Amino acid sequence: MIRVILPAPLRALARIDGELRLDLTGAATQRSVLDAVEAGYPALRGTIRDQVTQQRRPFVRFFACEQDLSHESPDNPLPEPVAGGSEPFMIVGAIAGG
Repeated sequence: MIRVILPAPLRALARIDGELRLDLTGAATQRSVLDAVEAGYPALRGTIRDQVTQQRRPFVRFFACEQDLSHESPDNPLPEPVAGGSEPFMIVGAIAGG
């Protein structure tokens, strides 16, 4: 089981409280997690990644085990604590300003 933490605006859009818990088949990767999130919560399609290119949206970041995974390949395996469910995969809205 994979635990996913979404930012408040995406939780509101998907009409969920708290973290998501997903059962994945196959390897735990960014791609498989995001595929499962979008399959289970269709309102989130296109909000985290582009629907055509599957690229991460600007100002969206992925974290796990205190590591920024935003620029990793979406097919790289997630850290073992995330794959095992002891640590969450976090989708975070980046903050920008000037």
